[in-house]
Amino acid sequence: MWIKHGENTVKRVSENNENMLLLVNNNLPVDNAVTLLGNMKMTKKEALLKAAENKVRQGGYSNFSFRELANEVGIKSASVHYHFPTKADLGAELAHQYTNSFLAALGDPANIKASGINPIDVYTQLFRSALITDDKMCLCGLLGAQSESLPDKVRLEVKRFFNENLTWLTVAHTANGEQDPAQAAVVTISLLEGAMMISKALNDHSYFETVTQ
Repeated sequence: MWIKHGENTVKRVSENNENMLLLVNNNLPVDNAVTLLGNMKMTKKEALLKAAENKVRQGGYSNFSFRELANEVGIKSASVHYHFPTKADLGAELAHQYTNSFLAALGDPANIKASGINPIDVYTQLFRSALITDDKMCLCGLLGAQSESLPDKVRLEVKRFFNENLTWLTVAHTANGEQDPAQAAVVTISLLEGAMMISKALNDHSYFETVTQ
């Protein structure tokens, strides 16, 4: 497989890959071509969700349109509707997938504790990585702040994120011997989401580090 550039336009790609042929047919700019190259191992649906996640974590639910996603992934707008009939359908699946991925990255708090590691440290590190390494907000934290204006199906998935996280944190604090693990769970997620928001607003990660010391 090879790509030839010419005046910021992809001219030629392998004919064995449908996604890459779209580069030729749509005459996409090179920056979009680079994005599409990164999406080659994803299905179109997965690529759309990833593109939408980046948009939402940078500016909230209103920060993307189907046309923008189509341009970024290298497909027609109508093809986005094939995978997601409405923006609400996409938003709901995005929040659902984000929750599943987040919990999978955490693992089981009891097993973490049994291995000699504080599960709350593992939880905190996920937020730290999102803020400092990725320079992005928690997707469901951003959506939660906009919950009153979200479609019902998206709002339900955002609520699921927080309920699942509170459950995980309650088990984690129970393993740590907290007297009131449910209350400690609320405090933990509130501190982390709040510290992330302040750090982003002031463009200073030291606020997050101060809270998590």
